Parts: sequence; structure tokens; C-alpha cells
Amino acid sequence: MVQKNIKNKKLLGIKEKRERLASIINGFDSLIVAFSGGVDSAFLLAIAHKLLKKNVVAISATSPIHPSREIEYSKKFADNLGIKHILFKSREINHSGFMANKKNRCYICKKLLFEDILKIASDMGIASIAHGANLDDLDDFRPGLSAAKEMGVIAPLIDAGLSKDDIRLLSKDMNLSTWDKPAMACFATRIPYGTPLTQKALGMIEQAENTIIDLGFKTCRVRCHGKAARIEVNINDIEKILNETNRKTIINELKKIGFSHIALDMEGYVMGSLSY
Repeated sequence: MVQKNIKNKKLLGIKEKRERLASIINGFDSLIVAFSGGVDSAFLLAIAHKLLKKNVVAISATSPIHPSREIEYSKKFADNLGIKHILFKSREINHSGFMANKKNRCYICKKLLFEDILKIASDMGIASIAHGANLDDLDDFRPGLSAAKEMGVIAPLIDAGLSKDDIRLLSKDMNLSTWDKPAMACFATRIPYGTPLTQKALGMIEQAENTIIDLGFKTCRVRCHGKAARIEVNINDIEKILNETNRKTIINELKKIGFSHIALDMEGYVMGSLSY
């Protein structure tokens, strides 16, 4: 993972960045891509498959912290490209340190994840593992990047100097369905640090978000504060979510799920709003 000369990388044209990424990937005989189904890992997987063909394998973890929708999406994406796709159950849900939900939560999760992927890769005779971190992630609170670096998991998109906007543009150019896909994070991010995670709470969050997504909202987060649900949608969708039909549906369904208080965050969706 290269963090030097970041400013120079940002000045590179998109063509040069794409060529640099191709050069990096062509340096591998085979590669396993940690694939979440999101914009970044989908782009990395598609590029790697284009260059290395059958020598690329996608791998995804299943867990109560990951939306079932995303798992299904990742399966379809890999299948459509003809890429071998491995699914395995990750272990973080059984780790007391992770479930304590401290600020090292993401580090613990990623370390366990990459330990498992390294074992699978070794069994398959594949030496290199890549994940989809991009250049913008270096400016955010991403403890998982430290775990990846420690485990020897590479970040080709960072090394090529590709930002999120670059990746969306190149994904659109490749006609990837993920090019305008909203950002997604695991359900643990919906619960404030210091509040222990439970499988019940994670399940309630998934059901609540599915209810809102099914009403036509592409981006939503249900922040869980005990029995209270704080809903975030894009600022432009606030008027839509408050129309009488949607409002009543959300209240009724979320109370069935187990929430006793349902609130709308008037600031709209803010990435990482529980990172305190």
C-alpha cells in the first residue's frame, strides 16, 4: 500500500491511472479479490478479470453484519462476468472484542477476514490478495487499512492513485452496473461506539433498512439507539420520506420490527455520523 507522493498521484490523468492499475495487476500470476459488491471492489474485480482472465477469484464473506442484498448482488455480478466466486462465513460475530464495539472494531473485523482469506488463498495456491480501498480512504478513519497492510493484502486502487470519483467514471466507461451504486457499510456502523453489538439489533437494522429501500430510497441508514431508530436518507429525499403514505408505512413496519421510537434525521445522510 503506497501512501507516499499522494498529491502527485491526484494530479495524474485518469488514463495514466488506469494504465498504472493495469501494470500493477499484470504483475500477478493469479489474484484473489476481497469482494463486497461495492463500487470499488467491483471495479477492481472487473479490471483484474479482464487482464488475468480465469486466474482471478472473487471472495465474499457472509455475516449478520452484511446486508443480504449485497451478498446476492455480489453473486450476480460475479456470475455475469463469469468469475469464480467463493462465499464463506466470517468469524467476527463470535469475537468478543468485535462485539464490544470499541473503536478498534473495524481493525478486528478486517484482521479476522483477511486471516480467513489468506488461508483459503493458500489452499488454492494463490499468493496475492487484493482489496478495494481507494485513495480517498487514506483521508478517512479506516483502521481496516492497517489490518490489510499487516496481513500483506494489497490495495491496487490506492497504488494506482485512483479516487472514488475516478473509479465511478471508469466503471461507467466499462458499463459496470456499480458505477452509480450508493456507498454501503456494515450494520455495525449503525450502532454508536461503546454500545455492544447484538445479533438481534443487527437483524432489526437490516429489516428496517429493507423496508425503506423497498419504498424506493436508494440511500438510507437506520441508526440504532437502543429501541429508537434514527433514519437518514439523502437530503433531497426528506420531503419524499415524509409524505403520508411513506411515513405511516415506515412507522408501522419499524414498530413491528421492534423499534418503539422512530425519528428522521433532518440533516440527511452523513457518512460516518456515528464515528465518535
